[in-house]
Amino acid sequence: MIEDLSAYLRQPLSIGSRTIRSRLVLAPMTFLGHVAFRELVSQYGGCGLLFSEMCSAKAIPHENRFVSPYFRWRDAERAGLAIQIFGNDPVVMALAARRIEAEGLFGVDINFGCADGAICRQNCGAALLKDPDLAGAIVSAVREAVAFPLTVKFRIGWQDDPQTTVQLAKRFEAAGADALVFHPRVAPDRRSRPARWEYIALVKRAVEIPVLGNGDVFDRIGCLNMIRQTGCDGVAIGRMAVARPWIFAEWTEGMKPGADIFYQSAVELMALLQKHYEPSAAIRRFRRFAFYFTANFRFGHTLYSQITAAGNFPALETILSRFFSCEPDILTTPNMNYFK
Repeated sequence: MIEDLSAYLRQPLSIGSRTIRSRLVLAPMTFLGHVAFRELVSQYGGCGLLFSEMCSAKAIPHENRFVSPYFRWRDAERAGLAIQIFGNDPVVMALAARRIEAEGLFGVDINFGCADGAICRQNCGAALLKDPDLAGAIVSAVREAVAFPLTVKFRIGWQDDPQTTVQLAKRFEAAGADALVFHPRVAPDRRSRPARWEYIALVKRAVEIPVLGNGDVFDRIGCLNMIRQTGCDGVAIGRMAVARPWIFAEWTEGMKPGADIFYQSAVELMALLQKHYEPSAAIRRFRRFAFYFTANFRFGHTLYSQITAAGNFPALETILSRFFSCEPDILTTPNMNYFK
């Protein structure tokens, strides 16, 4: 029985040939897990592994990391960053993985979890769960191409069938995956129903490689309960990390954030976005962040509306300064309506 969550999360975890120092990791999130946000998370500390935004495998061999909106990173995070790729051609996916390995990054993550219509219509992401043979062939091709850690992010499938989920997990392990990041929802379900944590337990019992649980972990108690109920080897945090980027330091290192951390984190992210992106891209990404960030406050929808209407960073700074000039009513847990 786990009694001390922080002590457990600080235990090292081996993934393939490498080891991460914390079992709490940042889940891959497109438009949210970008280089500026990852730098903010790293400033607070406590995160065992960072995952990039979803990157097109077709583009990666030709990408310039200093120009690409997705396939970019800081040198300081190189050894602790896995790049998530999507595609449906084993050869193309293998070539992308080779480029990532050549850059000296931690590893590569294969996306079989994105259920966005634009991705699935390309027969990528979660759509590949409908074709287990092709999904397995992609993992095998990537495994044969690289020696560094290979992880797979996937969902239950397109029907609520635990046996299919278990077979997928076994297939990915047999094909050479070093770890699984499992989000226990069916692909068409965008979070309209609770995550099926019991399926994480089934996957964990079915494979020998590490399994990281993902989905509906919003506080320390929830994190502890997922680990206790499923036996998972670690937890991947997504939207809650966007709402509270210091959450890794809080849960693993006992950081006690002050009330001013909300304002400080938002201002710091604005500065980091302007460092890494041109103004229009930086503004768009801050608005994406703001959707979850404003869920922390009572009447946060008013703040969010003001942020989305702002056309530049000076205006955003004025809005935030005015909002935090009076101590806002901070919710113990963010408004879950933002998380559906």
